[in-house]
Amino acid sequence: MLRKILIALLAVLVIGGGVVAWLAWPDKAQRSVAEVTGQRPRIDAPREQTLPTVGVADVVGWQNGARPVPAAGLQVAAFATGLDHPRWLYRLPNGDVLVAESNSPAREGGGITGWVMGKLLGRAGAGVASANRITLLRDADGDGVAEVKTPFLTGLNSPFGMSLAGGYLYVGNTDALVRVPYKDGDTRITARPERVVKLPGGGNHWARNVLASPDGKLVYVSVGSSSNIAENGIAAEKYRGDILEVQPATKTARIFAAGLRNPNGMAFEPQTGRLWTVVNERDMIGSDGPPDYLTAVEFGDHFGWPWYYWGGYPDRRVDPPNPALQEYSKRPDYALGPHVAALGLSFANDAKLGQRFARGAFIGEHGSWNREPLSGYKVVFVPFGENGFPAAGAKPVDVLTGFLTKDEKAQGRPVGVITDKAGALLVADDVGNVIWRVRAG
Repeated sequence: MLRKILIALLAVLVIGGGVVAWLAWPDKAQRSVAEVTGQRPRIDAPREQTLPTVGVADVVGWQNGARPVPAAGLQVAAFATGLDHPRWLYRLPNGDVLVAESNSPAREGGGITGWVMGKLLGRAGAGVASANRITLLRDADGDGVAEVKTPFLTGLNSPFGMSLAGGYLYVGNTDALVRVPYKDGDTRITARPERVVKLPGGGNHWARNVLASPDGKLVYVSVGSSSNIAENGIAAEKYRGDILEVQPATKTARIFAAGLRNPNGMAFEPQTGRLWTVVNERDMIGSDGPPDYLTAVEFGDHFGWPWYYWGGYPDRRVDPPNPALQEYSKRPDYALGPHVAALGLSFANDAKLGQRFARGAFIGEHGSWNREPLSGYKVVFVPFGENGFPAAGAKPVDVLTGFLTKDEKAQGRPVGVITDKAGALLVADDVGNVIWRVRAG
């Protein structure tokens, strides 16, 4: 008996030592982020991992007057402070700004990646309880600071995206698309939200973005996957990893585009009217890829998840395989780099930040949790050409950096990005609890 106990203890020590060694030496990037960006990113062979690389920045916040660093020719200051995990922004017709103060509901399942995220993302400021609130910010005197900050809509369930259409404000709760009546100038909504369609909740990716079509007849909803690569079975991913197209008049929905592991920001490109999105790709095949991406999306598109990435590269971990899909997996338009966690998306059609930022897309990169070294943690701009697509050979241009300290502590993490009524860029910083305002000058 004693011998069996000693053997068991030795096995635990060996296994534990292996885990400690893995944590001390995770998979390290062999490529620069720049090599994995643009229309023709470097796609290396996967380096499959049993456990994910964990490289999440501890949060220290903005101390002693620190603030992000803007690109040359721009200035940055706080538009609103003292918020509770501000994630997403929406500008109302009168110029008021809505901010979703929100966080993930309690995580259940999600496999080993979900467990690691649930345990460790708290270090990055993502473990706080959700305020479940939309707050209204108003800068009536035009000085670039919101002097009004008031609760607008409460009692929600991890709200994220917001969009006006047909006299309603649509809100993406984690488990439903809901709406409330809205008239211009409202500063508080007391009506009980009406459910338009139910959405699948739970799992790893909780945020549901919302975008109304220009004519207000349709509403698009992004729904991320519940897992990394459908490791809990493809049935658990029904209506997930998709952008849904909702008809509010009939309260029905259909899949508009699929194979998008975690689509988040959505926007219509002003030149062509095409729908674009930013997408977070899969984990645990190395620090160098595959890249998160920015892409146009059309009805019927399939981008390959979970079986394929970047237009047909197979992920052989997925069981069962789907060989018939490979030739139909759409290649994304633009790579943003590995694990940058691209969330925010806004086109520059009404931005007034100078000619350099006149045509293209602003993207909020929340920052990696599973890459060594860290990637993202900044706002970038992707220049577009007159054809409504990223300019040939263009690389992302840094707009707002400095969210990480020199020793890789997180002062903040950018998420939603929009322009305000004066053409400045507003950036939601969910761990700094600030809305930053970037202007020319």
